[in-house]
Amino acid sequence: MQLKALFASVLLASAASLSAQALPPPVPLPGDSAEDTKLKRLFYDSDERDLRLNPISAIFRGDLRYADRLGDFYTDASEERDRRNTLADLAALRRIDRTRLTVVDQLAYDVFEHGLLVSLKSYRPELLRVSRALPINHFGGLQTFYPDFASGKGAAPFKTVLDYNNNLKRNAQYAAGYDRIIARFRAGMKAGIVQPRLTVVNMIEQFDNLLKQGVEGSTFYAPVTMFPATIPAADQARLKAAYAAQVRDLINPAHRKIRDFLRTEYLPRARATVGLSAMPGGAAYYDYRIEASTTLPLKAADVHALGLSEVARIRAEMQRQQAAVGFRGTLVQFFEHLRTDPKFAPKSAAAIKASYESIAKRVDARVRDQFALIPKAPLELRPVPAFREKTDAAGSYQEGTPDGTRPGVFYFNTYDLPTRYTWGEETLYLHEAVPGHHFQISLAQENAALPAFMRFGGNTAYVEGWALYAESLYRELGVETDPYQRMGGLGDEMLRAMRLVVDTGLHAMGWSREQAIDYMLANSPGSRTDYTAEVERYIANPGQALAYKVGQLTILRLKADARAKLGARFDPRAFHAAVLDTGSLPMPVLERKIGAWISRQRARE
Repeated sequence: MQLKALFASVLLASAASLSAQALPPPVPLPGDSAEDTKLKRLFYDSDERDLRLNPISAIFRGDLRYADRLGDFYTDASEERDRRNTLADLAALRRIDRTRLTVVDQLAYDVFEHGLLVSLKSYRPELLRVSRALPINHFGGLQTFYPDFASGKGAAPFKTVLDYNNNLKRNAQYAAGYDRIIARFRAGMKAGIVQPRLTVVNMIEQFDNLLKQGVEGSTFYAPVTMFPATIPAADQARLKAAYAAQVRDLINPAHRKIRDFLRTEYLPRARATVGLSAMPGGAAYYDYRIEASTTLPLKAADVHALGLSEVARIRAEMQRQQAAVGFRGTLVQFFEHLRTDPKFAPKSAAAIKASYESIAKRVDARVRDQFALIPKAPLELRPVPAFREKTDAAGSYQEGTPDGTRPGVFYFNTYDLPTRYTWGEETLYLHEAVPGHHFQISLAQENAALPAFMRFGGNTAYVEGWALYAESLYRELGVETDPYQRMGGLGDEMLRAMRLVVDTGLHAMGWSREQAIDYMLANSPGSRTDYTAEVERYIANPGQALAYKVGQLTILRLKADARAKLGARFDPRAFHAAVLDTGSLPMPVLERKIGAWISRQRARE
């Protein structure tokens, strides 16, 4: 796994507890054949190796055996190592007779194989030539996730002196990583493969924001401002001095070095174009990014056409909501009304949080009517940290730990408060929290019967497709009951439909940033602030945004098929359990699984 996989996307109590945090070796279940046992051992050994090589992934899972390390990243040697490991896993998998596996293990075999085959494609020389030249951007990079990770409020634990010492070691490795990033950017400059100017400007601003914090105001200093009572006073004093020195003498200089490089050396060489197809090898790299995100070998032109069709359908639904509120004028004028009427602007960040808490209570009151599987993990609501709120999405989710010691977190953005429209809150909660990301990710993590790569891994089409599908349950969950909130739901669905048009437009059809923003403003009530961030996200992370709609449409189609074939026997709780109970699946594997589930349900008639 390359470090970029942590971005997508995505706890040590004492030294004595380390081994308890690791997953135990697999134990054969009743009915397992020798082939099942071999398969599970392959999964286990592969996962153990990947945790050792990717300590941050392990920490997010609550496994802290390697918590003093950040991992080897942004090196040719680590990529070659990962390529060889992928080939070795595939060879071992092919030595297992799939026909002798249980039904569940056949599913796991297929998921593992699909992931390996897609991963192998990323190591093709023509694709590596592009990916290596673009090591970070304003949406995916060390600076976008690591400061929060190490802040005392992220995934890294701060319960013991050892936790604090481990963080110092990781921070040092973090700072050292920027030299490798600069080297890759310089190699890209020589090859004519460089980031767009707007991406570079955004990155410079991110590093400026981190540097403006100074020392004791730094996100990296924050852990020593919130010691647990169990940390002795002498250790607190020592750690405060050590953290201050590290921020002053190591982290801030690293940030200043990369910021100055980007501003003085790289920005003048950055390109005015924004799409991948404008660069050498960019078109082939975009084809790969489409397949990696959607799990399907789709062509950009076909995705673009699908997006145009969905946009037209959703516009018609929006016009019905406009008529329901009695607004006279064009649909575009109705959008402007939604953007500018002060009654839709939240009064404060606290008011936004209170509103989400109210939505949560209403959804929780009805969610068991639709779901038999309910995660045990708690959910916490937090504002997006200030250092990244300008370029962050309106909402996001960070998974908790499988044992519930760290809750899942729904982050809501309070930047540019007048544009955080109240009519968008209900659909955003369904997507990011319940029954969206929090349900899907937590249920997978809590299912100890799954191999680790299915509990903790995933693909964007399934993960984001599920969350977008969750928005479609608004009626069943008792929200979006007034036309304005329903417009928020349609606006979010329109956003995902427009992504099919805009992402392909930018990277395959020569669209400009401004053309993309104008298209989105003409077809949805979102703000220019949001759509500017959205378009710049697509520019930075090509193909990822396509997966939402592709995944949602797949799940909706499977649900419609189940309804048609099962009739009165269709139970949404059973359907949702069938979709969710084996973790994130590639779309072809999900289709085969639900098809078999429908057949079993019919056989019981």
